[in-house]
Amino acid sequence: MKHLYSKLLVFLQFSTIGVMLLLVHYRFDLLSILVFSIGAVVGLWALTHNRLGNFNIEPELRENCELVTTGIYRWIRHPMYASVTLMMLGVALMDPRAVQWLLWLFLVNVLLLKAQREESLWLSHDPCYLEYRGKTKYFIPYIL
Repeated sequence: MKHLYSKLLVFLQFSTIGVMLLLVHYRFDLLSILVFSIGAVVGLWALTHNRLGNFNIEPELRENCELVTTGIYRWIRHPMYASVTLMMLGVALMDPRAVQWLLWLFLVNVLLLKAQREESLWLSHDPCYLEYRGKTKYFIPYIL
């Protein structure tokens, strides 16, 4: 049942992203491009410190996974979710209709649920995680 919940969260994440991209009326401006680009950089930075096979698109821990605490992970625990949040915020900024903002808020909630699921798994998997969690933020360094 827990894996079904994880699969549902992934489905909701990608469905929401897909709908946002299909509905957007592209109006490129400096702010939307900047926010999207910052999100892409955050994601790429995270990937340079988290080896393939260590992370999972589902909020489940892989066998033999290792806690990553270097690079951007030194400040935030969920940089990939931060990346998606920022990139899709950039998309929402391109199209200021209410539907885009509602979809973006829904996506943020889905990502928070995924992060909470991962947090609970890490807490039961690695005793060092509690200390790591005390030194870092969820998505935004020094803030959240």
